[in-house]
Amino acid sequence: MLVLLLPPSEGKVAGGDGPPWTVDAGGFGVLAPARTRVANALRRHRGGTGRMLGATGSLLRTARAANLALVGAPTLPAWQRFSGVVWEHLGPATLRAPARRRARAGVIVVNAVTGLAGWDDPVPDFRLKLSASVPPVGNLATFWRAPLSGALHDRLVGRTVVDLLPNEHRAAWSSAADDGAYRLVRPALATPDGKPAGHAGKAAKGRLARALLEAPDVDRTLASFDAGDLLLTW
Repeated sequence: MLVLLLPPSEGKVAGGDGPPWTVDAGGFGVLAPARTRVANALRRHRGGTGRMLGATGSLLRTARAANLALVGAPTLPAWQRFSGVVWEHLGPATLRAPARRRARAGVIVVNAVTGLAGWDDPVPDFRLKLSASVPPVGNLATFWRAPLSGALHDRLVGRTVVDLLPNEHRAAWSSAADDGAYRLVRPALATPDGKPAGHAGKAAKGRLARALLEAPDVDRTLASFDAGDLLLTW
């Protein structure tokens, strides 16, 4: 069975009509203590500084308000909350029924506030990068590594795991694939001269995620995927 690790997005759909968010919400409630520490740290810093959130002006004010209201905030399923380039090109709302079933069973989003979120898990609005440092928690990727890795390991055993995370998010977990617990595949997209793929790479990553959900054969999908002007290796 496929597990697909995806990043969140800085762009998110605001609001929501789902149940108020609690730290034990969704399929990774075991992360509640870590989620509580992150939420408390953000409250201590009034939702986060501009440096922490990578925002200024009205965007910073909106982001701080969202971060201060995490617990009890209205939610959306993860697949509806995230709206960045990867998610736009994945096109969750237009997936056919078999692909939606695979997504519900296997998509996991690595992020700075909930740590992990399944496809249908309720997610509040927030703005926070895993590369940020929020005292007293410190660097968020480092903070999340132990609890996140433990929770992920239990889900990944015996599965084929396709990791489409950027380095910032990969830094938040320690893979156990070398122990043979699961098969780990890490596709990489680059320009023909070996440079990072940038914005085009995010779009291709979203299309690749969709292709993997639509076809059950991971190796065949990777071998036949059209990355356009980019090179795909795995």
